[in-house]
Amino acid sequence: MRLLLIEDEPTLRESVAKKLRRSGYEMDDCGDGETALELLAAERYDLVLLDLNLPKVNGMTVLRTLRKTDLETPVLILSARSEISDKVEGLDAGANDYLAKPFHLAELEARVRSLTRRQFIQRDVCLRCGRLAFDTKSRLAMADGQPIPLTRKESGVLEYLLLHQGRPVSQEELIEHVWDSSVDAFSNSIRVHISALRKKLRTALGYDPIRNRIGEGYELEENEP
Repeated sequence: MRLLLIEDEPTLRESVAKKLRRSGYEMDDCGDGETALELLAAERYDLVLLDLNLPKVNGMTVLRTLRKTDLETPVLILSARSEISDKVEGLDAGANDYLAKPFHLAELEARVRSLTRRQFIQRDVCLRCGRLAFDTKSRLAMADGQPIPLTRKESGVLEYLLLHQGRPVSQEELIEHVWDSSVDAFSNSIRVHISALRKKLRTALGYDPIRNRIGEGYELEENEP
């Protein structure tokens, strides 16, 4: 996996690049939009981490220029702009995810894993966990090969949990990636959808594969209790 980090702040750029290199990623990095466009024109990357407040050429211009010729390379925006309008503008311009500063490096790495993992979905569209499977193209969930009728939100929750097996997923994370970002973290709607999903999975599998991790979130488990 080869990543491009475009970050104006030298200290942050160094710490992020160091963290991701230790995790096994190949890294190129630069601190301005002009150099970023030169690198993007010359190399193919598996993921671009993009700051918006860049000298010479701003990050939004870099993103829009990239999307004129490349619709596939995932882009994760890293920005101190945390307003909803800024996130909407970035996502509408073609970004795949948005992480507001300041952020924890562990969360950044989790976002990187998620975005790079998605590249393989088109080649291996069926996500699996034990007897449970989810086809990302048809949006069909199955237990032992038999379809499980899910709503759109239930399918989104299941897909996200399958993509992040091995760690708990918080309600806040589900809000950001499955729900509209304006939804309240304590909204009963989220718990209702998750409860309905668990009930359907329990009926299909004979057990509930979703575990509550107190203070952490929800996690899929492959083994039956």
